[in-house]
Amino acid sequence: MLKRIHHIGVVVPNLDAAYRFWRDTLGLEFTKSATIEEQGVKAALLKVGDSEIELLEPLSADNGVGKFLARRGGGLHHLCFETDDVGRELEGARAKGLALIDQHPRKGLAGMICFLHPKATRGVLVEYAQPIEED
Repeated sequence: MLKRIHHIGVVVPNLDAAYRFWRDTLGLEFTKSATIEEQGVKAALLKVGDSEIELLEPLSADNGVGKFLARRGGGLHHLCFETDDVGRELEGARAKGLALIDQHPRKGLAGMICFLHPKATRGVLVEYAQPIEED
């Protein structure tokens, strides 16, 4: 079951410069950041109420996020829903015949994640995330 909007992904050309607006100007609370090589991004989560904004800086101009930045100049990238079982949600989407980007859940900044293809979701890149408790 989808529980809430976990975060909204925003592509930025430079993570440090993006902090000046999202953290310093708007006052959003920094949660965590990481370089995620397999996704080709430096990412950071900033808390706003019960949700977060995920900032994504591409590591390369020729990966998906890099191409997005080149085409659109940054901005809204995806919408992420929190679930307590990302595998079940992915299987449910597959059973409904939805086009998928991920065939299996994988590790991301928000926990275990998967993406549905925008062709299946009326043009919106949709992510499911199952947060992992951190020690």
